[in-house]
Amino acid sequence: MKAAKIKAKIDTNGHLIASEPVNLPPGEVEVIILEKTETKSDVEELQSITDQPHFQTKVKAFQDLRKNWQPTPPDFDPEAARWEAMKEKYNL
Repeated sequence: MKAAKIKAKIDTNGHLIASEPVNLPPGEVEVIILEKTETKSDVEELQSITDQPHFQTKVKAFQDLRKNWQPTPPDFDPEAARWEAMKEKYNL
């Protein structure tokens, strides 16, 4: 089974509209739809958490790591990062 990830939109009538062509042969396909739920308030909430002062802990193992920690940028795409790591690891 092949998989393809594309961006699409649902119009007001409930129809799925793909914004890019799919590189698969003609025929039936199975579609899984994941609703994009991240909102600006989610990003602001995460930033407010990362802006808080460092919490105290008895564990000293990662103390230096927490001091130098940089917050994740709001436009970070974990799927793209995974794909880039896979391409690098397997020379794709």
